[in-house]
Amino acid sequence: MSLSGVSVSTFTIAILAGSVAIFASVLLYLSGKPALSKNAPTLTTEAWPVIGSLQFFTKRWDFMQRSMAKSETGNFTFYAGQHQVVGITGEEARKVFLESKQLDLSEGYAALLGGSPGAEVKKDDGPFAEAVSGSSDFSAYFRQRLVNMLKGNQLKTGLPRLLQDARASLDKLVADTSGVTDPFDSIYRLVFQFTMRTVACNEIADDAPLLERTLELYEAIESAGTPWAVMYPWLPLPSKAKRAYAGAQLYMIFKRVVDARNQEGRREDDALQYLMDQGDNIKDIITFVLGALFAGQLNSGINAAWILIYLASKPHWLEQVREEVAKVASRYCADDSMSLKDRLMHVPIQAWEAEFPLVDLCLKDSIRLQSSGSAFRRNISGHPVPLNKAGTEVVPANAYVAFPLGVLHYNPEIYESPDEWDPSRYMPGKEEHKKAEYGFLGWGAARHPCLGMRFAKLENTIIVAFFVAYFDEIKLSDAQGNETTRIPRTNRNTLTALKPTEKVYLKYNAAS
Repeated sequence: MSLSGVSVSTFTIAILAGSVAIFASVLLYLSGKPALSKNAPTLTTEAWPVIGSLQFFTKRWDFMQRSMAKSETGNFTFYAGQHQVVGITGEEARKVFLESKQLDLSEGYAALLGGSPGAEVKKDDGPFAEAVSGSSDFSAYFRQRLVNMLKGNQLKTGLPRLLQDARASLDKLVADTSGVTDPFDSIYRLVFQFTMRTVACNEIADDAPLLERTLELYEAIESAGTPWAVMYPWLPLPSKAKRAYAGAQLYMIFKRVVDARNQEGRREDDALQYLMDQGDNIKDIITFVLGALFAGQLNSGINAAWILIYLASKPHWLEQVREEVAKVASRYCADDSMSLKDRLMHVPIQAWEAEFPLVDLCLKDSIRLQSSGSAFRRNISGHPVPLNKAGTEVVPANAYVAFPLGVLHYNPEIYESPDEWDPSRYMPGKEEHKKAEYGFLGWGAARHPCLGMRFAKLENTIIVAFFVAYFDEIKLSDAQGNETTRIPRTNRNTLTALKPTEKVYLKYNAAS
């Protein structure tokens, strides 16, 4: 008897041989799992055989809270596959985590959080992530290029197109007779266009179908990062194939843009042209663009939508923001016969960056509420790193460190009513975030401040300002426009900011 020309016995032997090989690989992999080191924090009891603490990926905040509560010091150790991870809390350990040069951010995220194709994207301790590759040389290259791109002159040059993008997007909402939008779709897409234009290229930002296709590929890669891929990176998982395919498609899209410019001798005033003018090779250019695109989108896109949700739920704050926007517009264009949205077109870059303090505080508390994940580091020193002055607990050599941001951001001893969105908590006389050292980590801190903070703040301010200028009335509603007061609760068990599973919409009336 045969099967496609191969005898059953031969086929069976091949299957058995493959199974033995996989089983042997698993044993070899698990045999490399590091033993619990001396003075490492107590090992958590919440673990599966072989797998380790799967809850760290599925219900992270709950897992971290329970493990911290069971530890006398609040610090604990667990395994994510073969990775030994130390979970930390407390002021002393937090200071070590943020300030120690022996704890490396890049290697921490490389293993514990999936990256983008061609560049390991590390969600840094801010909403605009830092992206670096496994190469220290490329890491330095990436940071230098990104910092140069986001300097004042570069943002000033790109501002007019960002304003035009905002107006075109909101004009579509005005034309929509339903008067209802899902900001986690419409505003999220606008942020993607902003990011594409600022760290990538105009050709894609200006081509709606191509921009949509690029977003689809981005989201395909973002959704392909699974716990199994992190814990067992050698497994040939379907998600890896999906990720590789989407990454290759993105690569080709950007390569075609670069090739077309070279062939046509055409130049554009954008980030891609800046990289080309520096003489960077095609591989580095595309790796940078993909990394920066991934770095700038997720948290910024989600937070921009959440701010509008919070403002719609708090009329008092919405009116104060509206007043701030009107004052800035009048300061730079005194013609009251013009609409507010038209007067905003005259606001210069320095005002967009410095003269909207309330909008900035609205963003700050949104970031706090959405910062439910963990920041990561890895001990690269080759020896244990003490977590306290006494040295009674350490991060073992080569071990990873995870710090749950919620320990600070949801702490009632620091933030009054921490579940509530309240921009006033940062104002003079309150300044709740200063009750603890490094009490707010939304923009990173110490050795790893957020590289893209200026751009993240700028795009958010533009979106909020134009949204209140375009619409006289903004309220929460369901998909049919029925008004509601219910705000979906932030899911603290997510790995990063995410769209809410419970849909919420904005009902709006266009300004006359």
